[in-house]
Amino acid sequence: MGITKIPSISLSLFSHSSSPLSPLFIPSITNSSYSTKSLHPRHSNRTHSEFQFPSLNQPNHPLKSINKPLNNTFLHCLTDVSMAAEEVSSVEFQGDLSRSRAHWVNKSIVIAWDVDIGDGSCYLYASKTATLVVTGNGIEGHDTKVKLEPDNGCLPADVIEKFPHIQHYKPFKVPPGVDTKTLLKCQLAVVSFQADGQCINATGLQLPGVLDDLFSYSGPLGAVFSEEAISLYLWAPTAQAIRALIYRDSCGGSPMEITGLDEVNGVWSVHGPKSWEGCYYVYEVSVYHHSTLLVERCMANDPYARGLSADGKRTLLVNLNCDTLKPGGWDELSDEKPELSSFSDISIYELHIRDFSANDHTVNPDIQGGYLAFTSEDSAGIRHLKKLQSAGLTHVHLLPTFQFADVADEKEKWRSVDMERLATYPPDSDEQQAQVTAIQDEDGFNWGYNPVLWGVPKGSYATNPNGSCRTLEFRKMVQSLNRIGLRVVLDVVYNHLHGSGPHGDNSVLDKVVPGYYLRRNFDGYIENSTCVNNTASEHFMVERLIVDDILCWAVDYKVDGFRFDLMGHIMKRTMLKAQSALRSLAKDQSGVDGPKIYIYGEGWDFGEVAKNGRGVNASQFNICGTSIGSFNDRMRDAVIGGSPFGHPLQQGFVTGLSFQPNGHDHGAKIVVDSILSVSQDHIQVAMAGNLRDYVLTSHQGEEVKGSEVLTYDGSPVAYALCPSESVNYVSAHDNETLFDIISLKTPMDISIDERCRLNHLATSIIAFSQGVPFFHCGDEMLRSKSLDRDSYNSGDWFNRLDFSYNTNNWAVGLPPKGKNERSWPLIKPRLADPSFKPKKSHILAAVENYLNMLRIRYSSPLFRLRTGNAIQERVRFHNTGPSSVPGLIVMSIEDGHKGRPGLTQLDPNYSYIVVAFNASPKELTFTSPALRARTLELHPIQVMSGDEVVKNSKYDAFSGSFTVPPRTTSVFIESREI
Repeated sequence: MGITKIPSISLSLFSHSSSPLSPLFIPSITNSSYSTKSLHPRHSNRTHSEFQFPSLNQPNHPLKSINKPLNNTFLHCLTDVSMAAEEVSSVEFQGDLSRSRAHWVNKSIVIAWDVDIGDGSCYLYASKTATLVVTGNGIEGHDTKVKLEPDNGCLPADVIEKFPHIQHYKPFKVPPGVDTKTLLKCQLAVVSFQADGQCINATGLQLPGVLDDLFSYSGPLGAVFSEEAISLYLWAPTAQAIRALIYRDSCGGSPMEITGLDEVNGVWSVHGPKSWEGCYYVYEVSVYHHSTLLVERCMANDPYARGLSADGKRTLLVNLNCDTLKPGGWDELSDEKPELSSFSDISIYELHIRDFSANDHTVNPDIQGGYLAFTSEDSAGIRHLKKLQSAGLTHVHLLPTFQFADVADEKEKWRSVDMERLATYPPDSDEQQAQVTAIQDEDGFNWGYNPVLWGVPKGSYATNPNGSCRTLEFRKMVQSLNRIGLRVVLDVVYNHLHGSGPHGDNSVLDKVVPGYYLRRNFDGYIENSTCVNNTASEHFMVERLIVDDILCWAVDYKVDGFRFDLMGHIMKRTMLKAQSALRSLAKDQSGVDGPKIYIYGEGWDFGEVAKNGRGVNASQFNICGTSIGSFNDRMRDAVIGGSPFGHPLQQGFVTGLSFQPNGHDHGAKIVVDSILSVSQDHIQVAMAGNLRDYVLTSHQGEEVKGSEVLTYDGSPVAYALCPSESVNYVSAHDNETLFDIISLKTPMDISIDERCRLNHLATSIIAFSQGVPFFHCGDEMLRSKSLDRDSYNSGDWFNRLDFSYNTNNWAVGLPPKGKNERSWPLIKPRLADPSFKPKKSHILAAVENYLNMLRIRYSSPLFRLRTGNAIQERVRFHNTGPSSVPGLIVMSIEDGHKGRPGLTQLDPNYSYIVVAFNASPKELTFTSPALRARTLELHPIQVMSGDEVVKNSKYDAFSGSFTVPPRTTSVFIESREI
């Protein structure tokens, strides 16, 4: 998923350098007026300013009195009371209770505030009924007033570690004996006065620090089932009262029971009868909400919900351990899972559940686009997955599967386009996108990066979104994939939530403990750098919820890996706790082999968390040494060219840079050639596992470490300490597909045959690199989205997959206007040109090439080395230095021999492998004295392939010379003596 961006730029695999070859730095635009739709196109249409103040549509909103005479209600929210202050003094009043600029940071009763009171004084005010009002003389409407004592020292070290962004704030102490727990249920404000008693500043309080210190809790949460009863537990230390409304049905009707919860140290609970099982409930939470400055009555689902009614209206009381929710053999599934010896053996295929079968006519229409499509053993899609698995693929990565917003769970509510009609329009028409976007928020498609509740499978993928159907069907999906030899990865989105505030249907956590779960800026407004409603894993109970949720998916749904969306916005400590919790799972206790669960994510470092602004975050550089993987955007940018944020025609290693200009001004020839050389350095570093300590010869002839090869902005290219920490990719759900980006960046006059070869060349670089290869579903079939750069909400029309291999979905109309209109002048002539469209024979050849590439990767463990030391000892690059042949990368991997000193033997079949990648449009020859007199021959899989071009690859042992056909990856192997 994506990140903070300049408007109209696709959001996902974020980069951090402005170089056309390396990650692009884009500063946080918190407090800007850019639309959040621009910042992250997958989510809300609300503008950023709407997150700064409560909606005027909310009942009793303070600003509704803006046109009334100045009164207490108005001053609740807008306390720039210069009018009132004028009568008292000429000193400008700076207070505003709509903001929360002070922090109650710990149970040692320390409040941090960025003010200097000099000889003045500071007070804490509280009102249980939220009636605080600022006047020229101070605060009125309070129940409690406490004088704070200024501390001339600094904030405590542990506070600074947890909240580094306020490290320079001044500490104020609350005197002993104050009933802190009671005060935290009130509207709170701190106010400063001059020595003469004039009020000069006032603000609200942010409470996560003190809540963590006083109420951190490790006991049961959610619904707990026993043989005799059902107990509900809810962590809500700031709530004033909580009731549970129990319903018999999923919607409508009156509650069959309303029961109050009792509180013990911030945890509310109630014990009910076993007969509640299968019923639904919601919480009624009475709590002060900082966004409205009112005590609100919030109707909320359980944050620990494990079941829901359609569209998340109510929480289902579902016992996941019930035998009726387990497919046959479920408890023994861990024994059936495909073998995994090392994370370096992993290869990942990224797939969207709806994409997989929505267009597959070999699937029963009743289950198309849903979980059960993966149980259709004879469907075209499953047959395709079986081919990939038989060639070596190990993991299927599913885009978000939790309960997300913007797709109705009940299919009868969906609207759809007339696909037969859309097919009649010209390939470059704007009519298709107009009809798709007209109903895009009412159809059945969305990627799902707009979480509502993390711990429940999405209802729209189930045959019935009510009841426990979604639980059973999700489990059947996992079981079916495991049984065809594929492990399952879930795409989890813990960095933000779709809803906030006390009233929204999609708000949950912010209703239960307002201001705690969501990260706030210096003024107390919600941070939105991930798009909207950033979560705060630096807070104890947020971190706990994330770890508990991960464990639920691992134990109760037996998934095999997790891909963390915008992982850099989560704290490193949280990631390590999740990893540790997973590793502690054992088959004999939980039915799960925890150490084989792989974790990876987007380690982009931006927004308020950049440079550890909120604590040590899980960014690429921080996460190294943990065995947690992160996406290697350096590889992507060097192979394809530019970045997702640069000019769309910027070329790279495989898209014609230096060899076949596309008309874009890349600079003088010497500059272009230098960019190509730098790109090759970046690719070579990435192919060596992106290891920061790997030593290679740069294009300038210098011996350098991977960390000494730099991007344009001076950032190191390499960051990993072991190969499984680098997830290598050139294409993902975000941005254009591989076929589309190649079609866009290459010159218009090259042939479709050449574009197909480049598609395979780019993929082969990923497949033959050390580290974890990651492939976007459909790239092996030349998948197109008609050049849509952000298809998160582009419907089935632009996202179609065709496992019959008849079409790749190219040229089905101009892509949606919102994120593509600026590029329409580039896109239109390409879509209109019939020579760009591949034939079925091209698609079939691409599938075969991809399968062969996987077979080659898994033909030797030398492609899957497990340690940094092994890569340093065995992997070499030969076409390096100032005299290197442009456009050619030559890599060798050496194995040892049993009984001989030196390297240990890993491969029983091959003792030496050489892989040559020729990105130029011409045949290239390279001679290396170091590679003379070897018994190298073309890999037998390539010899037997249908690719006649690769068969022209040659090696001359006498001279150590390699001949590599144009736009070809040639693999040479040295077989062991028999």
